[in-house]
Amino acid sequence: MTALGLVFRPQYAPEQLRPVAQAADAAGVDELWLWEDCFDESGIATAAAALAWTHRLRVRMGVLPVPLRNAALTAMEVATLGRLFPGRVEIGLGHGVQEWMGQIGARVESPMTLLREYVAAVRSLLAGETVTTEGRYVQLRDVTLGWPPAAPMSVHVGAVKPKTIALAGELADGLVVTGGSTPDDIRAARKVYDAARAGRPGRVTVYLMAISGPDANARLTAEVRRWGLDPAGDLGVAGDADAVAAAVRRWADAGADAVVLQTTADDDPVEYARFVGEQVRPRLG
Repeated sequence: MTALGLVFRPQYAPEQLRPVAQAADAAGVDELWLWEDCFDESGIATAAAALAWTHRLRVRMGVLPVPLRNAALTAMEVATLGRLFPGRVEIGLGHGVQEWMGQIGARVESPMTLLREYVAAVRSLLAGETVTTEGRYVQLRDVTLGWPPAAPMSVHVGAVKPKTIALAGELADGLVVTGGSTPDDIRAARKVYDAARAGRPGRVTVYLMAISGPDANARLTAEVRRWGLDPAGDLGVAGDADAVAAAVRRWADAGADAVVLQTTADDDPVEYARFVGEQVRPRLG
């Protein structure tokens, strides 16, 4: 069955998170995804709060930009959440927007090398291993988590281009594909990802722009343009719950194991959470 999620966009004020998370929890949404966009909200802090305020909702951070934080610190924080809320939290790791990384003095010469070293180190630490590595960017000496996760935790990688998609398939448990990706994009990404997995199971998650309510088509067009994309492309869906559910099935048929719905930053996020859980989710079977 395709997992159905929604995004709490960091353009929403942090104090809006609690009612959104609780509405999603009550409405039967499978997953709540949190973005760590500079310089809005911390993915770790918001994840901890959302987990504490809910009972069954799975919380995913997608994605944490790796130049922002030391790999050992990320592993410590994620392991702590994993022990506090077993089975309900996972992370995604990614390059980060390079312009933002430059603003904080963290932009690196080889983002691919950093991501490779970082993902490998974090996964090993979360597995309870003692890690020593002298990479180009990640240096750890006899580092072992005092409280590793009691159960395995999945690590996803956010990717757009084939080289990073292949890295996700090689090193991570899942691939996160950004919104504005067509079904054909998902098919192509799935092919590269599966080839790199070499028969090992793995999950593909995609963000899908899904706009409902008054003037949905016009608002979707405006949202697509806001992201600098071509409105003529098959990049999202506008309409009622039937239309959104049909779109979820199309992206799932293209290869997505999880579809995470995102609306505009000026929509009511609580009402959107209820719409996703109470109207779209039942139509997916």
